[in-house]
Amino acid sequence: AQHHGFAAASRGGGAAAAAWRTPDLGDDPAAAYRTAATAVLDAFADPGLPGRPFALPEISARPVPALRAVGFHFIDYVVHAWDVAATLGLPVRLPERVLREALPIARAVPEGDVRRAPGAAFRPALRPDTGTRPDGPGTMPLILAALGRSPDWTPPGKR
Repeated sequence: AQHHGFAAASRGGGAAAAAWRTPDLGDDPAAAYRTAATAVLDAFADPGLPGRPFALPEISARPVPALRAVGFHFIDYVVHAWDVAATLGLPVRLPERVLREALPIARAVPEGDVRRAPGAAFRPALRPDTGTRPDGPGTMPLILAALGRSPDWTPPGKR
């Protein structure tokens, strides 16, 4: 749904609630996902994208500048990759270059009551744990802490 919604928003159609609904995945959910991912990548590759405002009704009542909107989608996929991996008890391995780009976006997510609301995408930021690493906690733990996730989280039953 997010891929389709962001693709629609990039073309000026993000204000329509239907753009953000999960479509029927049919008999091949993996193919449906690949189609949605291709749609958003194609939309984001449009040379006219940087000047377009995005309607993102889940995030803001006002249009969002295109590059900020793309950043929102990017940070969602970085942190949700970790969410899925952590839930499955697997490590997430994203290139450090990707994580370095994601960190300032994560740190720019506004604090406030919206992050305490039921169903909030991100919880209030946590203090990053420097642990025992002499060089600090690493980039992914910093991203997670900025978005209110503990890098030490494990699913119930796997602790």
